[in-house]
Amino acid sequence: MSLPTIAVHGGSGTISKSLQKPEVKKKYHTALQKALDTGFEMLANTSTALETVTHAVRILEDCELFNAGKGSVYTAKGEHEMDAAIMEGTEMNAGAICGIQGVKNPILLANAVMKHTSFVFLSGEEALDFARQQNMDFKPASYFDNQRRYEQWQQVKDSGEVKLDHSGNSDHKFGTVGAVAIDANGHVAAATSTGGMTNKAWGRIGDSPMIGAGTYANNATCAVSCTGHGEFFIRSVAAHDVSCRMEYKGLSLQKAAEEVINKRIKKLGGEGGLIAVDAKGNIAMPFNTEGMYRGMKNNQKSFTQIY
Repeated sequence: MSLPTIAVHGGSGTISKSLQKPEVKKKYHTALQKALDTGFEMLANTSTALETVTHAVRILEDCELFNAGKGSVYTAKGEHEMDAAIMEGTEMNAGAICGIQGVKNPILLANAVMKHTSFVFLSGEEALDFARQQNMDFKPASYFDNQRRYEQWQQVKDSGEVKLDHSGNSDHKFGTVGAVAIDANGHVAAATSTGGMTNKAWGRIGDSPMIGAGTYANNATCAVSCTGHGEFFIRSVAAHDVSCRMEYKGLSLQKAAEEVINKRIKKLGGEGGLIAVDAKGNIAMPFNTEGMYRGMKNNQKSFTQIY
């Protein structure tokens, strides 16, 4: 119960303790801590929650360890398609983009949609036209190429199978990234960014850019960023459901978040987790998988965890 507060995640899933090497674990902890430290410093220097989650996710997008931005997985066509969303809890404004290619930091484009258009959600080539108009930083396809990602794609290429980037018996784990924060004024915000599923086809879009499914923020309740098998989070409108359980059932943030992840999502057969912060600065980070890359920081404590 301390303001300001920030939490971040880097994906959830089958993250085996026995397979993950110590030096790999250290890289993840370092990357998560960098996002937390930078974000908390911003909050301490009177940045808004919205500015903070934008920058924290941008840091994680620039790290190839995670399935977002530079670390995005390969589609069935051998390309990189990215989605992102952001929402602030004061006016409940939001911006989202999906199916974009070449934009270095998708979260910045989602933020621009929120700030510079009357829309919430842009997609595909038209979203890229808007990105060019906003002078977004574009990178060639080679920027997003990664040998480990390529090998992952080769395992399922031409099979018709899609693969969550954090599933399987590999010590290289990646994940959707997200951040939630509450600033000194009690305003909350959430941001989420992803490269989707390996070998995805037909322009598949997951929960990350969908307001209410993978990303949500409301000053009266909480801010939420989800990670996992997106179809189940979409079907259960998971992020908004956490807020609803707090608002209409009077549940605490922890209880509401646990019910969504360990009951609602699990009952549907889904796997994943979420991070959330409420109007008092409380943090919840439940997951129903073997692990979830996550961390939080406020004036009283700071930590990063995997299992």
